[in-house]
Amino acid sequence: MNAGNGLLVLMGSGETSPTMVTLHRELAAHLGGDADAVILETPYGFQVNRDDISARAREYFRRSVGLSTAVAPDTHADGPSAGAPGTGEADKVRDLVRRADWVFSGPGSPSYALGRWHTLRLGEILRERVARGHGVTVMASAAACTVGFAALPVYEVYKAGHPPAWLTGLDLLGALGLPVAVIPHYDNAEGGTHDTRFCYLGEPRLAALEQELPEGSAVLGIDEHTAVIVDLATSLVRVWGRGVMTIRRRGASVLVPGGTTLPLEQLRGLVAGTEPAVVPLPRRPADTDADAGVAHRAATAGTGGAATLQEAVAAAELRFDSAQEARDGGTMAEVAVELESVIAAWSADMEEDQGGEWARTVLHGMIRRLAQAAGRGLREPEHTLGRILVPLLGLRRRLRADGAYDLADEVREAVAAGGVRLHDTAEGSEWRWDEETDDQQTGSRSQA
Repeated sequence: MNAGNGLLVLMGSGETSPTMVTLHRELAAHLGGDADAVILETPYGFQVNRDDISARAREYFRRSVGLSTAVAPDTHADGPSAGAPGTGEADKVRDLVRRADWVFSGPGSPSYALGRWHTLRLGEILRERVARGHGVTVMASAAACTVGFAALPVYEVYKAGHPPAWLTGLDLLGALGLPVAVIPHYDNAEGGTHDTRFCYLGEPRLAALEQELPEGSAVLGIDEHTAVIVDLATSLVRVWGRGVMTIRRRGASVLVPGGTTLPLEQLRGLVAGTEPAVVPLPRRPADTDADAGVAHRAATAGTGGAATLQEAVAAAELRFDSAQEARDGGTMAEVAVELESVIAAWSADMEEDQGGEWARTVLHGMIRRLAQAAGRGLREPEHTLGRILVPLLGLRRRLRADGAYDLADEVREAVAAGGVRLHDTAEGSEWRWDEETDDQQTGSRSQA
């Protein structure tokens, strides 16, 4: 690809989930033919399962995107001196990132990544890529936290209870005239009863941190399953995905919905507070103000159409409940199988907080409910019919003994209409469920 036709892509979350496949394919197509693609593992390089995370990410990009990738390792992870500046391994990593057509970095710890990138001088290389518009640089989740002039140490604040404070960021956006602190997971709602918006900060802590930002700067928030794409050649900024990009200055927010494209100069004005705090909804050329569908299309433009795992599980639960109420075992089984496929599709997601365990718990509950329904069904029709037919056969026996053969035959015909065949022997009458009749009745119910 043309080295001057670069993109900087910031993702709020879901970077290796089904929701982002469409965008990743678009970015791969932007590269053209065979591309040097590198996964920069630094943000999660301290984790003991880093090799597994990298392997899942490589498989995701290979299978879902058709992109073959290499891993640029966090050299510090293998020994206290392995990542020292000037060592051969560190030089290889720097060269790999410098030359790559596509660089991706995702979840983990922003503070750890910043420390390592400073030591390895990789921050300089990432800034250089953006400044000269080289290749596609994708920074997601924790990595996205690092790209502003100020960065949020979310691990220390949310996990360890440290006082909220800004770190010095990579400032990749500084070269574009955007003095911002980038906060991914902006609309996070995992907390339920407690506020986990703004990358788990919540409103009080974000409001306090905002006061420490210099005049003329802003917070740039990116919702989950949402991306901000900066075309470094055309100076256009596009919001892609399910949510919005938020420019927040001293508590006042401007929301830029998915599907919107705006000039970089306009975004600079929003950050500085010199641009009117109104961004038009995205529109298609054929739309008119009288078109009742404008708002819906604007809200859904650029989403890629994929549901989040939480949405897919919620929809599956509704379908399963409806099928159980309708006594439709086939659909119940179908829903469980489909949900298992959805969970498998999300298993490549590098982030560990996307609801996989919860989804599997729901699936297990479905299987247990299906097993209970199947157990009741396996006991039928003998379980229910047996309790009904024993007294009926006794009645028929007495009718025959009294010579009321016409009435006894009516009993035979009545149970036959219900799918039960009677066979008279010297010892009495036996009954058998007519499976052929049952199949025909089941077929009729299916057609109803």
